Amino acid sequence: MRVGVLALQGDFEAHAKLLRALGAEVREVRVPADLAGLDGLVMPGGESTTMTLGIEREGLAEPLRDLVRAGVPVLGTCAGMIMLDRAHLGLMDTLCARNAFGRQIRSFEEDLEIPGIEGPPVRAVFIRAPWLAEHGDAVEILAAVDGHPVAARQDNMLVISFHPEIAGEDRVHELFLRDVSARVTA
Repeated sequence: MRVGVLALQGDFEAHAKLLRALGAEVREVRVPADLAGLDGLVMPGGESTTMTLGIEREGLAEPLRDLVRAGVPVLGTCAGMIMLDRAHLGLMDTLCARNAFGRQIRSFEEDLEIPGIEGPPVRAVFIRAPWLAEHGDAVEILAAVDGHPVAARQDNMLVISFHPEIAGEDRVHELFLRDVSARVTA
């Protein structure tokens, strides 16, 4: 499986390391040509305004839309979740509230039960995390904190507002790679 990791800003290296440990071939994505031949894409956390500027600067917006609309599985974490919403790339029927849990000093960890992930709860690290302020009927909410959706799925898009790569939690990436594998072998 060839998985791209958007490498404009954020902790893309940690995602790449996790994916490689799970057996994926990883390519850092910085320009449209880097999207060619990908079986999946991870859009990591970072700062969504900076990511938006990088996507615009590199001419990645429309190629990213084309990739997702073609059915390629995508995992968006934190700012990656924001980038997929209606106000940004317009691919997921969601609207995110940025820094919804508060500033950096309000960072926290939470154990979450996420459908499709077996074993103990997922240890979720929230850092200036968003939540889904709005979502359409096609969006399946997978987990919430204090009633606020923090993990969701719509079609080929899986989004979370936390950082599993920081906690060394690889089961979210495993869940994503199952989607990638299912598409590759279909």
